[in-house]
Amino acid sequence: MNEIRIVLPDGSEQMQPEGATIADVAASIGAGLAKAAIAGKIDGKEVDLNAVVTDGASVEIITAKSPEAIGILRHSTAHIMAEAVQILFPGAQIAFGPHTETGFFYDFALSRPVSTDDFAAIEAKMAEIIAADEPFIREVVTREQALEIFADQRFKSEHVLELPEDEEISIYRHGSFVDLCVGPHLPSAGYVGAFKMMKVAGAYWKGDANNEMLQRLYGTAFFKKKELEEYITRIEEAEKRDHRKLGRELGIYTMAEEVGVGLPLYLPNGARIIRILQEWLRRDLYKRGYEEVITPHIYNADVWKTSGHYDFYHNNMYFFFIDESDEKDGSKLAEYGVKPMNCPGHVLLYKANLHSYRDLPIRYFEFGTVYRHEMSGVVHGLLRARGFTQDDAHVICTEDQVVDEVIAILDLVHHIMATFGFDYTAEISTRPEKSIGTDDMWELATNALITAIEKHGLPYEINEGDGAFYGPKIDIKVKDAIGRTWQCSTVQVDFNLPERFDLTYRTADNTTARPWMLHRAIFGSIERFLGILIEHYAGALPLWLAPIQTVVIPISDKHLDYAFEVKDAIEKVGGRVEVYDQNEPMKVKIAKAQSQKIPYMLVVGDKEAAEGTVSVRERREGNLGAQKLEDFVAIIEETIL
Repeated sequence: MNEIRIVLPDGSEQMQPEGATIADVAASIGAGLAKAAIAGKIDGKEVDLNAVVTDGASVEIITAKSPEAIGILRHSTAHIMAEAVQILFPGAQIAFGPHTETGFFYDFALSRPVSTDDFAAIEAKMAEIIAADEPFIREVVTREQALEIFADQRFKSEHVLELPEDEEISIYRHGSFVDLCVGPHLPSAGYVGAFKMMKVAGAYWKGDANNEMLQRLYGTAFFKKKELEEYITRIEEAEKRDHRKLGRELGIYTMAEEVGVGLPLYLPNGARIIRILQEWLRRDLYKRGYEEVITPHIYNADVWKTSGHYDFYHNNMYFFFIDESDEKDGSKLAEYGVKPMNCPGHVLLYKANLHSYRDLPIRYFEFGTVYRHEMSGVVHGLLRARGFTQDDAHVICTEDQVVDEVIAILDLVHHIMATFGFDYTAEISTRPEKSIGTDDMWELATNALITAIEKHGLPYEINEGDGAFYGPKIDIKVKDAIGRTWQCSTVQVDFNLPERFDLTYRTADNTTARPWMLHRAIFGSIERFLGILIEHYAGALPLWLAPIQTVVIPISDKHLDYAFEVKDAIEKVGGRVEVYDQNEPMKVKIAKAQSQKIPYMLVVGDKEAAEGTVSVRERREGNLGAQKLEDFVAIIEETIL
């Protein structure tokens, strides 16, 4: 029998008989690996366990411990769910059913709406299918065969007709179920250890609002029951921390239908938190050599045409016309666009004056409110809004200054994330297929980001091809108190705007050169960052950031005068304090303060008034006993910016 050569992940080579599969390779390495194997990779492509390896190929075995395994498991479980739905709902039309970061979904057109009341029946049928442990079988078919197989499935038939002529068409069969799919899948259904239906929602066919509305059923799956239980616990904890719920309860923000989708209205507590955040960051930025600027909310459309947004970002912007007529010229309509980002304003500020190399770097920052037309289906509280404020900044510098400026930005990132107790990692996104700029520019910019991040000592991964069209970028991902990852800060190199707006500076030898431009936002969107903070702290913001730091609770009305003396003393040092002077029992007032996540409660009665003390309760630790008023005021004073 002829033999072929394969390369294993450690670089070693192995000879296998021609026609050997991934399963055969695993068995040749060891019985334990053969038992653990669920799929594999051939030259980096994920394949089924029975895929045939080729001569000279790099081969890797995927087990349940491999990072790719959970996606394969969930994709396979999605097929099992779809099979169960087709059995329970005869005539069900299937659309797409991929795995996601947290589970999987499938889109269906069904004879009646599905609700969570149907989940028990779907889960029971899925359990039967898993117990039967039938294999997932891949077949390659012709276009004509596919159309015949899916003759009674209109979404699949439509998709087959749209596939490129030269594209290989593969299907997977499992029990009574068949679907178009590139795979890979588990060897059989019995590999699914634990699963759960999660929710149902609406979704348009192919994500197009002009197409039919389908029902999207979500689920999740794990190899072990314990992993599922831990996930459900995290979900329940996340629901308790939902910033939309806490935002209302804590008087931070609200939404109003009359205003429009994705446009938050801030209540006094929310406005105060945002101003504290901004002032804290503003002071730090001045120390770091930034200059604050303010730019308009709207610009003439010509600005957006120059920047490229008019052509490439038009559908995400809000445009309108203004009648700028006068008696002499008659009607004259001028088109304006509401800004979706602050960059053009900062560019125009730079361009307003001549600059030499001695002026650089120039660091402009702005708390700029922007508006973007997000689809209503993706708007999500403060985390994805249509109107939001960015802690935006642009650094205009020479090529030689880029690395140092990026390091300085990463220092700022660390300062902010450490302040809030976030662990974080970084990702460098490189040149996408559609981009501007020369190969040399991209190589220089990407290497500058890598050099800066390595000098800073920040762990990072490379995200190939996911940079902006105008330059590579660093994205910062933070991990919150319950282990969720959030995209926050970003640092981007921009080749586009300096070119489009013809930015220049005079060099040391008195020639003209094009400056480099860095975009950076640390909070990102202040709204999004606030939403993350609310969920990270479960609404119990740290003392320095809490909108109300202290409430004073008089035991009875006769202690009101002293309660207001305490309030005055705290306010004199800048503390944020309220007196609960309502005619309610003390226990009710304490419970109210606890529900509002207020850091300190000060109970005052005869003894406290006579001795100039306060009885201190902390929101987590409970009763801390009596303290001299001046000692407690000193605690508050230390937290004031």
